[in-house]
Amino acid sequence: MTTYPAIRVVGPARFDQGTAQTPGSVRLAAVATQLGVDSVLWARLFEVEPGARTGIHHHGEQQTIAYVLSGICEVRWGARGEYAATAKAGDFIHVPAFLPHMEINPSDAEPFRWVVVRSTSTPIVVNLPDDMWS
Repeated sequence: MTTYPAIRVVGPARFDQGTAQTPGSVRLAAVATQLGVDSVLWARLFEVEPGARTGIHHHGEQQTIAYVLSGICEVRWGARGEYAATAKAGDFIHVPAFLPHMEINPSDAEPFRWVVVRSTSTPIVVNLPDDMWS
């Protein structure tokens, strides 16, 4: 008889805040080893409140894929934050490994929310100095 691994369903009540954070945002782990999910990937919800921005950061060796659930976000990146793109609900975003970036919520009324999947099972967040893009 063949044995199959279990499918895991992780509801919002079990999402874990015990992960690396960047000022200006909230990360809630949903697919992670600490939740009993054995995977080579890591997934979470990500939210930035109206008018807020994250600190400048990167995710080490991890590639990141995000799907925008709601709101509008400006993403800045580069050695001096010289590049920018806008993402809205329904868009996918790819962030390459080691790329310094930040997310900005231009709305005064609505947070933006993403579903994020990373290419390794352990989250990596490297917060960088706020003045690196001065």
